[in-house]
Amino acid sequence: MEGARPTPPCDPRAPRPPQLRGIKMLPLRRAPCRRCAVVSSSGQMLGSHLGREIDGQECVLRMNHAPTAGFEEDVGTRSTVRVVSHTSVPLLLRNQPYFFQQSRDTIYVIWGPSRKMSREKGGPTYRALLRVLEMYPRLQLYTLTEEKMAYCDDVFQNETGKNRVKSGSFLSTGWFTMILAMELCEHICVFGMVSDSYCREKNHSSVPYHYFEKGRLDECRMYLVHERAPRAGHRFITEKAIFSRWAKRKDIIFSHPSWAGG
Repeated sequence: MEGARPTPPCDPRAPRPPQLRGIKMLPLRRAPCRRCAVVSSSGQMLGSHLGREIDGQECVLRMNHAPTAGFEEDVGTRSTVRVVSHTSVPLLLRNQPYFFQQSRDTIYVIWGPSRKMSREKGGPTYRALLRVLEMYPRLQLYTLTEEKMAYCDDVFQNETGKNRVKSGSFLSTGWFTMILAMELCEHICVFGMVSDSYCREKNHSSVPYHYFEKGRLDECRMYLVHERAPRAGHRFITEKAIFSRWAKRKDIIFSHPSWAGG
Protein backbone atom coordinates (compact mmCIF):
# COMPACT_ATOMS: atom_id res chain seq x y z
CA MET A 1 0.00 0.00 0.00
CA GLU A 2 1.39 3.39 -0.96
CA GLY A 3 2.70 5.35 1.97
CA ALA A 4 2.68 2.36 4.32
CA ARG A 5 5.92 1.53 6.08
CA PRO A 6 6.72 -2.08 6.95
CA THR A 7 6.97 -2.87 10.66
CA PRO A 8 10.55 -3.81 11.62
CA PRO A 9 10.78 -7.55 12.28
CA CYS A 10 11.69 -7.08 15.96
CA ASP A 11 9.74 -3.90 16.65
CA PRO A 12 6.06 -4.91 16.80
CA ARG A 13 3.22 -2.84 18.16
CA ALA A 14 1.25 -5.49 19.95
CA PRO A 15 -0.95 -5.64 23.06
CA ARG A 16 0.17 -6.97 26.42
CA PRO A 17 0.31 -10.76 26.68
CA PRO A 18 -2.59 -12.84 27.97
CA GLN A 19 -2.20 -15.00 31.03
CA LEU A 20 -0.69 -18.31 30.02
CA ARG A 21 -2.49 -21.34 31.37
CA GLY A 22 -1.54 -24.98 31.64
CA ILE A 23 2.14 -24.43 31.00
CA LYS A 24 2.83 -27.59 32.98
CA MET A 25 1.02 -29.59 30.32
CA LEU A 26 3.24 -28.54 27.43
CA PRO A 27 3.10 -28.67 24.47
CA LEU A 28 0.25 -26.20 24.22
CA ARG A 29 -2.31 -26.45 21.46
CA ARG A 30 -2.09 -22.81 20.45
CA ALA A 31 0.36 -19.94 20.57
CA PRO A 32 -0.71 -17.45 23.27
CA CYS A 33 1.87 -14.86 22.13
CA ARG A 34 2.06 -13.57 18.59
CA ARG A 35 5.50 -12.00 18.84
CA CYS A 36 8.16 -12.92 21.38
CA ALA A 37 11.64 -11.85 22.39
CA VAL A 38 14.02 -14.53 23.59
CA VAL A 39 16.74 -12.63 25.42
CA SER A 40 20.11 -14.33 25.66
CA SER A 41 22.21 -13.90 28.80
CA SER A 42 25.26 -13.45 26.55
CA GLY A 43 27.72 -10.59 26.84
CA GLN A 44 26.69 -9.78 23.26
CA MET A 45 23.86 -7.79 24.86
CA LEU A 46 26.24 -5.25 26.39
CA GLY A 47 26.02 -1.95 24.57
CA SER A 48 23.25 -3.20 22.30
CA HIS A 49 20.72 -0.49 23.28
CA LEU A 50 17.96 -2.99 22.52
CA GLY A 51 15.99 -2.59 25.73
CA ARG A 52 13.12 -0.62 24.24
CA GLU A 53 12.86 -2.97 21.28
CA ILE A 54 12.78 -6.01 23.57
CA ASP A 55 10.12 -4.49 25.82
CA GLY A 56 8.06 -3.76 22.70
CA GLN A 57 7.51 -7.46 22.06
CA GLU A 58 4.27 -9.03 23.18
CA CYS A 59 6.03 -11.61 25.37
CA VAL A 60 9.61 -11.58 26.68
CA LEU A 61 11.40 -14.80 27.63
CA ARG A 62 14.51 -14.70 29.80
CA MET A 63 16.75 -17.38 31.30
CA ASN A 64 17.89 -18.35 34.77
CA HIS A 65 18.90 -15.47 37.03
CA ALA A 66 19.83 -12.94 34.32
CA PRO A 67 18.89 -9.55 35.82
CA THR A 68 17.38 -6.56 34.12
CA ALA A 69 18.18 -4.05 36.88
CA GLY A 70 21.20 -2.01 35.86
CA PHE A 71 21.03 -3.29 32.28
CA GLU A 72 17.64 -1.90 31.23
CA GLU A 73 18.98 0.04 28.24
CA ASP A 74 20.47 -3.11 26.72
CA VAL A 75 18.07 -5.90 27.80
CA GLY A 76 14.81 -4.17 28.70
CA THR A 77 12.72 -4.48 31.84
CA ARG A 78 9.82 -6.83 31.10
CA SER A 79 9.87 -10.57 31.79
CA THR A 80 6.81 -12.55 30.74
CA VAL A 81 8.40 -15.98 31.15
CA ARG A 82 11.64 -16.89 32.90
CA VAL A 83 12.97 -20.40 32.21
CA VAL A 84 15.17 -21.55 35.08
CA SER A 85 17.47 -24.53 35.55
CA HIS A 86 17.28 -26.36 38.86
CA THR A 87 20.92 -25.35 39.36
CA SER A 88 19.95 -21.66 39.19
CA VAL A 89 17.09 -21.85 41.70
CA PRO A 90 19.48 -21.14 44.63
CA LEU A 91 20.65 -18.01 42.79
CA LEU A 92 17.05 -16.79 42.59
CA LEU A 93 16.55 -17.56 46.27
CA ARG A 94 19.47 -15.29 47.17
CA ASN A 95 17.58 -12.32 45.73
CA GLN A 96 13.95 -13.10 46.47
CA PRO A 97 12.69 -9.49 46.68
CA TYR A 98 13.96 -8.83 43.16
CA PHE A 99 12.69 -12.00 41.51
CA PHE A 100 9.56 -12.86 43.50
CA GLN A 101 8.22 -9.54 44.80
CA GLN A 102 9.07 -7.06 42.06
CA SER A 103 8.43 -9.54 39.22
CA ARG A 104 4.92 -10.59 40.18
CA ASP A 105 3.74 -10.79 36.57
CA THR A 106 6.52 -13.16 35.54
CA ILE A 107 5.79 -16.84 34.93
CA TYR A 108 8.61 -19.05 36.19
CA VAL A 109 9.20 -22.38 34.44
CA ILE A 110 11.68 -24.57 36.29
CA TRP A 111 13.34 -27.58 34.68
CA GLY A 112 15.53 -30.30 36.11
CA PRO A 113 15.98 -34.05 36.61
CA SER A 114 13.42 -36.10 38.47
CA ARG A 115 15.66 -36.64 41.49
CA LYS A 116 15.68 -32.87 42.02
CA MET A 117 12.17 -31.97 40.88
CA SER A 118 9.93 -34.91 41.82
CA ARG A 119 7.15 -34.33 44.32
CA GLU A 120 6.86 -38.05 44.99
CA LYS A 121 10.59 -38.42 45.62
CA GLY A 122 10.79 -35.28 47.72
CA GLY A 123 13.36 -33.68 45.45
CA PRO A 124 15.33 -30.83 47.07
CA THR A 125 14.52 -28.32 44.33
CA TYR A 126 10.83 -29.18 44.58
CA ARG A 127 10.91 -28.67 48.35
CA ALA A 128 12.66 -25.33 47.92
CA LEU A 129 10.01 -24.22 45.44
CA LEU A 130 7.25 -25.20 47.86
CA ARG A 131 8.80 -22.92 50.48
CA VAL A 132 8.92 -20.10 47.93
CA LEU A 133 5.22 -20.56 47.17
CA GLU A 134 4.41 -20.45 50.87
CA MET A 135 6.11 -17.06 51.09
CA TYR A 136 4.73 -15.75 47.78
CA PRO A 137 1.39 -17.51 47.24
CA ARG A 138 0.52 -15.46 44.15
CA LEU A 139 3.74 -16.40 42.37
CA GLN A 140 3.21 -18.06 38.98
CA LEU A 141 5.52 -21.03 39.32
CA TYR A 142 5.56 -24.14 37.15
CA THR A 143 7.82 -27.12 36.62
CA LEU A 144 8.32 -29.18 33.50
CA THR A 145 6.84 -32.64 33.77
CA GLU A 146 9.00 -35.73 33.41
CA GLU A 147 7.23 -36.35 30.11
CA LYS A 148 8.23 -32.92 28.87
CA MET A 149 11.82 -33.45 29.96
CA ALA A 150 11.89 -36.76 28.06
CA TYR A 151 10.40 -35.02 25.03
CA CYS A 152 13.24 -32.46 25.05
CA ASP A 153 15.74 -35.33 25.18
CA ASP A 154 13.99 -36.98 22.24
CA VAL A 155 14.18 -33.77 20.20
CA PHE A 156 17.94 -33.64 20.82
CA GLN A 157 18.35 -37.24 19.69
CA ASN A 158 16.19 -36.73 16.61
CA GLU A 159 18.21 -33.66 15.62
CA THR A 160 21.69 -35.06 16.32
CA GLY A 161 21.30 -38.83 16.03
CA LYS A 162 22.89 -39.09 19.49
CA ASN A 163 21.39 -40.18 22.77
CA ARG A 164 21.83 -37.26 25.12
CA VAL A 165 22.84 -39.31 28.15
CA LYS A 166 25.14 -41.71 26.31
CA SER A 167 26.85 -38.83 24.53
CA GLY A 168 27.62 -37.11 27.84
CA SER A 169 25.53 -34.06 26.96
CA PHE A 170 23.59 -31.73 29.23
CA LEU A 171 20.86 -29.68 27.60
CA SER A 172 21.14 -25.96 28.23
CA THR A 173 18.46 -23.64 29.55
CA GLY A 174 18.53 -22.08 26.09
CA TRP A 175 17.42 -25.42 24.64
CA PHE A 176 14.34 -25.57 26.86
CA THR A 177 13.64 -21.89 26.28
CA MET A 178 13.67 -22.24 22.49
CA ILE A 179 11.40 -25.29 22.59
CA LEU A 180 9.01 -23.43 24.88
CA ALA A 181 9.14 -20.33 22.68
CA MET A 182 8.22 -22.35 19.61
CA GLU A 183 5.15 -23.63 21.42
CA LEU A 184 4.11 -20.27 22.90
CA CYS A 185 4.97 -17.86 20.09
CA GLU A 186 4.11 -17.35 16.45
CA HIS A 187 7.09 -15.08 15.70
CA ILE A 188 10.35 -15.29 17.68
CA CYS A 189 13.14 -12.74 17.73
CA VAL A 190 16.25 -14.06 19.51
CA PHE A 191 18.46 -11.30 20.90
CA GLY A 192 22.17 -11.78 21.60
CA MET A 193 22.63 -15.36 20.38
CA VAL A 194 25.55 -16.06 18.06
CA SER A 195 25.52 -18.60 15.24
CA ASP A 196 27.15 -22.00 15.47
CA SER A 197 30.03 -20.78 13.25
CA TYR A 198 30.62 -17.48 15.06
CA CYS A 199 33.36 -18.68 17.40
CA ARG A 200 35.34 -20.11 14.48
CA GLU A 201 35.51 -16.72 12.75
CA LYS A 202 38.90 -15.03 13.05
CA ASN A 203 37.56 -11.61 13.99
CA HIS A 204 34.79 -12.62 16.38
CA SER A 205 34.37 -10.33 19.36
CA SER A 206 35.40 -11.39 22.84
CA VAL A 207 32.53 -10.89 25.30
CA PRO A 208 31.66 -12.26 28.74
CA TYR A 209 29.71 -15.50 28.88
CA HIS A 210 27.03 -13.58 30.81
CA TYR A 211 26.37 -9.87 30.32
CA PHE A 212 26.00 -9.42 34.09
CA GLU A 213 29.36 -11.04 34.92
CA LYS A 214 31.88 -8.73 33.32
CA GLY A 215 35.48 -9.83 33.34
CA ARG A 216 34.55 -13.43 33.99
CA LEU A 217 34.43 -16.28 31.47
CA ASP A 218 34.80 -15.58 27.76
CA GLU A 219 31.73 -16.67 25.80
CA CYS A 220 33.44 -18.48 22.91
CA ARG A 221 35.96 -20.12 25.20
CA MET A 222 33.10 -21.48 27.30
CA TYR A 223 31.25 -22.73 24.21
CA LEU A 224 34.29 -24.55 22.82
CA VAL A 225 35.21 -26.16 26.15
CA HIS A 226 31.69 -27.49 26.60
CA GLU A 227 31.37 -28.65 23.01
CA ARG A 228 34.53 -30.75 23.31
CA ALA A 229 33.88 -32.10 26.81
CA PRO A 230 33.53 -35.91 26.75
CA ARG A 231 30.86 -35.78 29.44
CA ALA A 232 28.75 -33.30 31.41
CA GLY A 233 29.05 -30.69 28.66
CA HIS A 234 26.45 -28.32 27.29
CA ARG A 235 26.53 -28.60 23.49
CA PHE A 236 26.02 -24.89 22.93
CA ILE A 237 27.38 -24.89 19.38
CA THR A 238 25.41 -27.97 18.35
CA GLU A 239 22.26 -26.43 19.80
CA LYS A 240 22.76 -23.23 17.83
CA ALA A 241 23.14 -25.21 14.61
CA ILE A 242 19.81 -26.89 15.41
CA PHE A 243 18.15 -23.55 16.17
CA SER A 244 19.35 -22.38 12.78
CA ARG A 245 17.58 -25.31 11.11
CA TRP A 246 14.43 -24.64 13.10
CA ALA A 247 14.41 -21.12 11.68
CA LYS A 248 13.73 -22.62 8.25
CA ARG A 249 10.37 -24.00 9.34
CA LYS A 250 9.43 -21.60 12.15
CA ASP A 251 9.28 -17.79 12.12
CA ILE A 252 12.56 -17.22 13.99
CA ILE A 253 15.06 -14.43 13.40
CA PHE A 254 18.36 -13.73 15.17
CA SER A 255 19.29 -10.19 16.15
CA HIS A 256 22.51 -8.65 17.50
CA PRO A 257 24.40 -10.28 16.04
CA SER A 258 22.09 -10.68 13.10
CA TRP A 259 22.46 -13.91 11.15
CA ALA A 260 20.26 -16.01 8.95
CA GLY A 261 18.99 -19.37 10.12
CA GLY A 262 18.77 -22.26 7.72
